[in-house]
Amino acid sequence: MNTGRSFPSRRFCVAPMLDWTDRHARYLFRLVSRHAWLYTEMVTTSALLHGDAERHLRFDPAEHPVALQLGGSDPVALAECARMGEAWGYDEINLNVGCPSDRVQGGAFGACLMATPERVAECILAMRDAVDLPVTVKHRIGIDQQDDWNDLIRFVDIVHEQGGCNTFIVHARKAWLDGLSPKENREIPPLMYDRVHRLKRERPHLEIIINGGLTSVGAALEHLEFVDGAMLGRAVYHAPMLLADVDRLFYGDAHAVPDAFEVMSCYRTYIVQELEAGTALRHMTRHLMGVFHGLPGARAWRRILSTEGPCEGAGIEVFDRALSAVSQAADRQAG
Repeated sequence: MNTGRSFPSRRFCVAPMLDWTDRHARYLFRLVSRHAWLYTEMVTTSALLHGDAERHLRFDPAEHPVALQLGGSDPVALAECARMGEAWGYDEINLNVGCPSDRVQGGAFGACLMATPERVAECILAMRDAVDLPVTVKHRIGIDQQDDWNDLIRFVDIVHEQGGCNTFIVHARKAWLDGLSPKENREIPPLMYDRVHRLKRERPHLEIIINGGLTSVGAALEHLEFVDGAMLGRAVYHAPMLLADVDRLFYGDAHAVPDAFEVMSCYRTYIVQELEAGTALRHMTRHLMGVFHGLPGARAWRRILSTEGPCEGAGIEVFDRALSAVSQAADRQAG
């Protein structure tokens, strides 16, 4: 959708997913797509200010463009963490206003912040004053009983007008803060894509990215008739090769598309480097279960990686054995 306004290339994004989109997963995604906009898993301000900041912030330069998603509600703390993200080289700072988990609510951030848009605006403004990076918001279409159109447009208008935020990543479901688990909050509240489309129609000067329930690149592409970009999460994680069509369909880049074996050849080099640096094999191979999704040998691939990868002292030979099983299965089918 062309609105005449220039935004970064968020036409296709891979969602921030807690415990999943760590630096190893993001490196894998980047091997498949050159242009998809990547997000870290949510990192709380307390983890950065009082924990191991390097563990949370370190990433490979190959991951660009990559955004840091923060969880918090204190403007001063968020501003300091935004500065840290900028110093580490991230391309965007994103505030999580969509996670409904009890732990997040206990910290007074995540989806519960939708009830206080003025607070969100204050947080955004503090971060924008602290860094030169784009500062964006990821949120739901509503929470609890604050879930009609007027609640959504009020939230967006306040965060834009008072906080200066121009980019809104909208999960097209409301969140129930009491009574539903995070998993249930991804499945039970109905998807309302039309409300996100309307948001773009009525606020065309804003960048609106749609998220929630999208299971294919083709389904994501259809939404670009109505919004500026689309974000996929679990579908990509469980089948990373879905990203192979993203550069051509979303960015007009018709470079040769790597197949799963080529991607794994490159990822093998990454694994060797990380093993030498002291990273345990399981931290990398746990993200690879769906690489050969739907192909011969996929079951053997998953079995070897899931049973042998977590073993103490497991090395590159485990990866090689799993890849050999897939290769042999492919040869048997071909011949």
